Amino acid sequence: MCAFKDAHSRKIVGYSIGDRMTASLAVDALNNAVAMRASVAGCIVHTDRGSQFRSNKFLAALKHHGLRGSMGRVGAAGDNAAMESFFALLQKNVLNRRVWATRVQLRTAIVAWIETRHHRRRRQQCLGRLTPVEFELIMNPPAAQAA
Repeated sequence: MCAFKDAHSRKIVGYSIGDRMTASLAVDALNNAVAMRASVAGCIVHTDRGSQFRSNKFLAALKHHGLRGSMGRVGAAGDNAAMESFFALLQKNVLNRRVWATRVQLRTAIVAWIETRHHRRRRQQCLGRLTPVEFELIMNPPAAQAA
């Protein structure tokens, strides 16, 4: 799984699930994130130093969308702490709950957890005890989004 988180609202804005962590999977997740946001040009996309994020395919996708790439230093674990925390929660709340008979069942469970639990029910201290969806509604009221 590859996922991108909005550092402001803590919402997972794009993700893709596959058998292996490839450049195509990373590009799919990035395209998913871009589709979820109206205007992304100039945004910074921070990743770890995985080969999929250094690939020509991923770098071309960043350029195509007008995004700026950023990578953590070697051994700087704190750079990716927010995503490591997300993946730990995903493992605890979905992956370790039971044995999954098929990948389709697991994929469905992951998407359901992200969209219902993580975005709409999980209150976060750094957001003033709001969920990511509540925080985005307050920060970006629908009238402002329509203008």
